[in-house]
Amino acid sequence: MITALSGDTSRLRATVDFVKEQDTATLLPLLLPGLDGPELRALAERCDFSHAALIVFPPDEAALDAALADCGLVADAPPRPSVVVRERLAARHNRSAAELDVRILRPSVECPDGARRMVEVFALAVPPESALDTVAAQERERQHEAHVAFEVEAPDPLVLRGLCATFGRYGATPDGGGYNPHENGTVFYFTAPAEAKAGYRRVELYVPGDHSDVLAAHLDEHRTRQPAETLLRLLTGAWTTQALAAFARLGVADAMDEGRGVSVAELAEEAGVLAPNLATLLRYLTMLGVVSEDRDGFRLTDTGGLLRADAEGSMRPLALMYGGPFYESFAGLEHTVRTGQVAFEQCFGENHFDHFARDPELAELFDRSMTAGSRMFDPLPAHPVLGAAAEGATVVDIAGGAGELLARILSAHPRLHGLLLERPHTVETARRLLDTAGLTARCTFRAGDFADVPAGGDVYVLSRVLHDWDDERCREILRHCARAMSDTADLLVIERVLPTDGSPSLATAWDLHMMCNVGGRERRADHYARLFADAGLTLVGVAPLPLDGSVLHVRRTGAANAGSTA
Repeated sequence: MITALSGDTSRLRATVDFVKEQDTATLLPLLLPGLDGPELRALAERCDFSHAALIVFPPDEAALDAALADCGLVADAPPRPSVVVRERLAARHNRSAAELDVRILRPSVECPDGARRMVEVFALAVPPESALDTVAAQERERQHEAHVAFEVEAPDPLVLRGLCATFGRYGATPDGGGYNPHENGTVFYFTAPAEAKAGYRRVELYVPGDHSDVLAAHLDEHRTRQPAETLLRLLTGAWTTQALAAFARLGVADAMDEGRGVSVAELAEEAGVLAPNLATLLRYLTMLGVVSEDRDGFRLTDTGGLLRADAEGSMRPLALMYGGPFYESFAGLEHTVRTGQVAFEQCFGENHFDHFARDPELAELFDRSMTAGSRMFDPLPAHPVLGAAAEGATVVDIAGGAGELLARILSAHPRLHGLLLERPHTVETARRLLDTAGLTARCTFRAGDFADVPAGGDVYVLSRVLHDWDDERCREILRHCARAMSDTADLLVIERVLPTDGSPSLATAWDLHMMCNVGGRERRADHYARLFADAGLTLVGVAPLPLDGSVLHVRRTGAANAGSTA
């Protein structure tokens, strides 16, 4: 152990010497051979050589302090947890992150040019005969965490993207990164090209603040360069679904206090589960960003908080639905692709509407899962059609589910009246929801089918309905709407619209889901326009909604004053 500690001290001293010898303008061309002239100057103006880093493994805190003192280093602040390095070590050595208490210190160094730079020291305590001895030995040999770092002085997204692109042009490749909430900083790691002459192959850009959008693109590029790892991550998607569903179903999220850390033992007792097994689940969810872990235990992130039953906008019902009936039926996706038959019907012997209607608990879960995606509706009450509706106008919500959307519209527009058309058992659910909101005095409830769309409405709403059906059934539904609508009535259709350029979209994922489980599909805007035209209707405009949704404004073909709301 004395030899190992002595080796750490030698590496510390070498790192101090390197920091003193280099500056931004001399170091960048060593790391990125060929970088010169205007691009070198531009890069040097936007980032500054801040530190060189290494990882050490002292037996205890006193030994670390002694090694720092030996090298003339004094930490300017108490050590902080290093989330990014801890996670990298855990993944590299197949260890629990909880047993890797990696700390970070940044003692400053007075350099000959008058600048004060730092030596970034990651420290993992490894007492004599510790189970972490092998981790320390491998890390000392391979120096995975040794790197040089530049701090970005103007943390603007365009600047960040430009810096990343410049690194790429000169042969540096993305090598991970992350956000450290303990110090509110984002790191972008690169591997320098093989011909780099700095003695370091790993380069970090450090940016104050949370820059998750730029980081996500950086990490995506990193993964595309590792196809086997990418495929393995994709193949474990089913594990993610079940981990989230189990977390919700077991009530672990409900047992967690969003404001404080909770120990595994306490959570296991509350949820009535095995503590070691729960720890495994929580580690996985930590990797997904659903929970976080610190010395006080586990706590919910904002994402994980949506799996609490009492959370505003809770998505717990979606987790139970996607991890339950729809998860079982997705095993039949191959059958659907091969034969065209709906996998849900093959699995359960009937379509999902009939299956849920026969089981009150499933029916309630389905209705709540539809409500769970209601953030899509947030901007809808401000739609110009609703804002322009006259005093006493009636909004008809066709197949309006539990009434979540209609309740939002009526709450935002006290002058409007509502009519909700739905199946009998769902009508009662909607009646209770609107009664709780104090809106039943302005709402009529009607049990029925699409053939029962009432005439006399001023604004008709068809939300997430057409994607349940094939084109012929959609035309039939739209013809019922067209017959009921006057020349002055408007129809608002809410759906996820497939992009025309192949860009990533939730609509593409839901297209697969609808094919497999419902027998429906998502469509492009021009496809919807043709269906509307076949029913005597015209698409007037399209506007975006959250969660990759869209609202399509439709009027009767030839109706007067058909204005665009695009």
